[in-house]
Amino acid sequence: MKTSDFYYDLPGELIAQDPLADRSASRLLVLDRKSGEFRHETFRNILRYLKRGDCLVLNDTKVIPARLLGRKKDTGAAIELLLLKRLGETDWECIVRPGKKLRVGAEAEFGDGELTAKVISVDPSGNRIVRFSFRGIFEEVLDRLGQMPLPPYITHELKDRNRYQTVYAKFEGSAAAPTAGLHFTKELLNEIGDLGISLAYVTLHVGLGTFRPVKAEDIRDHVMHEEHYMISGEAAAIVNETKKNGGRVICVGTTSVRTIESAAEKLPEQGGDKPSYGLRACSGDTGIFIYPGYEFKLTDGIITNFHLPESTLIMLVSAFAGREHVLEAYREAVREKYRFFSFGDAMFLTDGIPSDKNA
Repeated sequence: MKTSDFYYDLPGELIAQDPLADRSASRLLVLDRKSGEFRHETFRNILRYLKRGDCLVLNDTKVIPARLLGRKKDTGAAIELLLLKRLGETDWECIVRPGKKLRVGAEAEFGDGELTAKVISVDPSGNRIVRFSFRGIFEEVLDRLGQMPLPPYITHELKDRNRYQTVYAKFEGSAAAPTAGLHFTKELLNEIGDLGISLAYVTLHVGLGTFRPVKAEDIRDHVMHEEHYMISGEAAAIVNETKKNGGRVICVGTTSVRTIESAAEKLPEQGGDKPSYGLRACSGDTGIFIYPGYEFKLTDGIITNFHLPESTLIMLVSAFAGREHVLEAYREAVREKYRFFSFGDAMFLTDGIPSDKNA
């Protein structure tokens, strides 16, 4: 398949610039991935489409204020660092803008010299490996000096940085939010639990590689940037018990999909036409790239936002629900003026939509 096969036309005014006052008041387009039928809903009505015995998989990563604005130490030239991945106590992989001003050995400083960064190497992608020097605790320094790394299509200032965090964010390390989770409130999660639906928390620290444009004409030539993930024994047990009992494993966001699909393991043969899979408790780095033709092992449903044209994320949801079904749903969302991308509305990709009288 070609990258251009995943293009759709999006008017710029539909790109959401600000989060809604009420997280769960966003709109929800429910898509039957088998038939292509869709229905318009409000996100809080996701409860109508969940069943006792289901499991929601949520990514509990926490976004760090990973954008640092400073100056080159010798010339005073303006420098921007975007922290991508921690490599040690003081070392990080970063995107540097402008890159030509920070070659190996160059230094930048932030604040009143409270934080300095020295480039120690350049990786094949052009990202810099930076070693920080600072006084005090790095996380506290970063919290004072850093800004939330909002995507470039969001031009408005974010007044409350917590609105770019899920209400269940726990483990710091992401350069971007797992935005499908932004629609959940604590109250809604409690209601979901009261319905007998399990919650399994996994962690994948989101790097900007997930959102990089696919430049290859043939999507198979695209290489994903690796991201670190962690799956606890508790989360694996919840997912495996759900599958064993015939419940659905519904991933909140593409990052949750990529996490559990990366750690799926084939179970001993138990008869039947298709192999069965379980989830391993493990941690590691994943560069899994899911596009049409991929056979999903654990994922039975996906709650997700609307993604950029020609992105790896729209390719993932197309792998799950079919490219034509997804693109037609996107065209419908454009016609109905849904809000797109990080602060926008959501989709629920599922098997079958209950009749209106039962919804």
